[in-house]
Amino acid sequence: MVDTTNYNGKGMIATSGAAARIKGIHESEALHVVERFKRVDANTISYEVTIDDPNVYSAPWKVSLRLTKDANYLIYEYACHEGNYAMEGILRAGRAKDKEAEATAK
Repeated sequence: MVDTTNYNGKGMIATSGAAARIKGIHESEALHVVERFKRVDANTISYEVTIDDPNVYSAPWKVSLRLTKDANYLIYEYACHEGNYAMEGILRAGRAKDKEAEATAK
């Protein structure tokens, strides 16, 4: 179980593209999120989340789904730029500008 409080009211629930239709739901400082993970079998996890924000919703609401193991799925370290293939070029250009500025300053 993951029990999360102390939100600042500046974020949104379900900002991931994977969230489909519930993308961008506002929150308040009163948001309370309880997530439950339960192994159903060797290949399945039951996930349930309860959203309680009395400043935004008239009652708590739940979402539940089953997470099924996919042997072909590759897990990568999470980072804000995961899959952003342009980042390497952006950083390379930035380092080139740094070197140019350094050479000019000498």
